[in-house]
Amino acid sequence: MVEFNDALEIILSNSIKLKQEKVELKDALGRILAEDTFYDIAMPPFNKSAMDGFACRMHDIANQLEIVEVISAGKKPEKVIGENQCAKIMTGAVVPEGADTVVMVEYSKEDNGKVTFTTTKTKSNICYIAEDVKVGDLALQKHTILTARHIPVLAGAGISEPAVVRQPRVSVFASGSELVEPDEKPKSFQIRNSNSSQMMAQLEEIEVKGKYGGIISDDFDEIKNKIAYAFEKSDVVILSGGVSEGDFDFIPSVIKELGFEILVTRIAVQPGKPIIFARNGNKYCFGLAGNPASSFVQFELYLKPFLYKMMGYDLKPKITKATLTEDYFRRKNDRLKFIPTYLNDDLTLTQIEYHGSAHINALVNANCLMMVPIGVSEIKKGEKVDVRRF
Repeated sequence: MVEFNDALEIILSNSIKLKQEKVELKDALGRILAEDTFYDIAMPPFNKSAMDGFACRMHDIANQLEIVEVISAGKKPEKVIGENQCAKIMTGAVVPEGADTVVMVEYSKEDNGKVTFTTTKTKSNICYIAEDVKVGDLALQKHTILTARHIPVLAGAGISEPAVVRQPRVSVFASGSELVEPDEKPKSFQIRNSNSSQMMAQLEEIEVKGKYGGIISDDFDEIKNKIAYAFEKSDVVILSGGVSEGDFDFIPSVIKELGFEILVTRIAVQPGKPIIFARNGNKYCFGLAGNPASSFVQFELYLKPFLYKMMGYDLKPKITKATLTEDYFRRKNDRLKFIPTYLNDDLTLTQIEYHGSAHINALVNANCLMMVPIGVSEIKKGEKVDVRRF
């Protein structure tokens, strides 16, 4: 049984970065940049009025000024501002040559083509050319996960088709003859398949489009045929169930027969000790535990950073120190334990009802996982613990 950090290192070190592709800007949200991006123009690209007002010379603002033109946003100025002259200007418009100030319209009195101001003190109210960025400045670095904050930066830099890393093609299966789909009423010996819906949603959360392959019964040939077919169009196949050591746990022997090398089998983690991570060239197989809380935690711990790694991004977990609000005790301490808990705004940690690896409902009220190290059986109220945020 390998420890958590060693297992994660094996998994991540075997990840192959996928090739890049170009996508339209409207489809780039959540994708990861494959290369640095640069500005092809300065921002602002011209001296720009920050206000509605009058563009003039600072030393003339105590005088009555002649309005020589009106400049709206998107219009090129036609006049050069001279002594005791001004241009009526709108926010975002080009400041005309000769003007070094924009007096806000609120401080003006306009009459018959002339204007006087009610103040003699003002800021320039001009956004100067290249004030924000210069031509050739870095817009966004490669490996950036594109969020709504990044999209307008790319647009402003003229990058309408950013180069991003290709998303991994992922197939999802549930293994087990006892499983039925969510729309079916289980018989007394059956259970609904919740793992697949969960894993498809977890993939969706990281902008990876999974393909659901259905339920595979505990039959060697069926498992082999469906997995082999899935790998024809997938980079990664994820299965839940059938990865332990029972008489009908065929997954390990199937993937070996398909030419995969199993690199990780059991990890000193609770929940989710049984797992399979296997590789065959640039194809990968993850076999997750059948219990839903286990598979959820395994996806968070291993699959999410692995898939991000394939897309060129090193995902770092959000680890926070929190104060326990009540005593914690466990009998066996031979594994690193991840317990669904609730992290409060004041960084205190509230334990919630959790019955074990099959208790998926516990995750509904959790926003993090409390980490109990190997060898630790008891944590007292008021002590600090590490929590891993979702």
